[in-house]
Amino acid sequence: MLLEAADDSVIHYIFAFSDGRSWRHSVELEPQAVPVDAAQLPAWTKLEFHQCEHCPLPAHSATHCPFALALVAPVKLLAQSPSYEQVKVEVRWRGREIRQSTTLQRALGSLLGALGATSGCPHTRLLKAMAWFHQPFSGTDETLYRVFGTYLLGQYLRQQRGLSVDWSMSELREVYRNLRLVNLGMTKRLRAAAVEDSGPNGMILLDLLAADTLYSLDQYEGELDRFFEEFFR
Repeated sequence: MLLEAADDSVIHYIFAFSDGRSWRHSVELEPQAVPVDAAQLPAWTKLEFHQCEHCPLPAHSATHCPFALALVAPVKLLAQSPSYEQVKVEVRWRGREIRQSTTLQRALGSLLGALGATSGCPHTRLLKAMAWFHQPFSGTDETLYRVFGTYLLGQYLRQQRGLSVDWSMSELREVYRNLRLVNLGMTKRLRAAAVEDSGPNGMILLDLLAADTLYSLDQYEGELDRFFEEFFR
């Protein structure tokens, strides 16, 4: 099977279910604005539907939640499958293939992470740099490494432009506090929409990773030290 062209701006997810169903979804890191018929959108995508308490978007500037809009297709096609169902997932990106047999919950959590970072939600915008180097199915250590590394590199690049920098990562703490509220808000939104539990559980999985990251920011206990022993000599 030929791979898609090595386009670093599109991540392809392909789900294969045990009953023979298959579904694919592409995450565009540079999405183009496409006119959408609001009448065709589900009610749970409206901005005021269980809107996150800390959402900075005023109703007059946005009628729909950007993160919710990014979830319409996944929720529509995957909502009828339970979160514990085993699926085979293939991720194609940058000319590579990553295959994983896992639960729908974990596979969906990986996809939702990329979708959230590119959705246009004001609270996920700093995650977009990580999305450009997306790591499907990453665990806690990998997530910490990518979060810390991405943020500090971003500060270095800001410094090169004469901008203020945050080497203590105090602003990153605020980003992840807000991100946890977004994840919880989206979980409430999906549950209120009465979808099958795969969607909400995918969001819960994301929140667990966000919680681990925030805890490490507040009380770092050397989780990554073993990978940097040469730096301590």
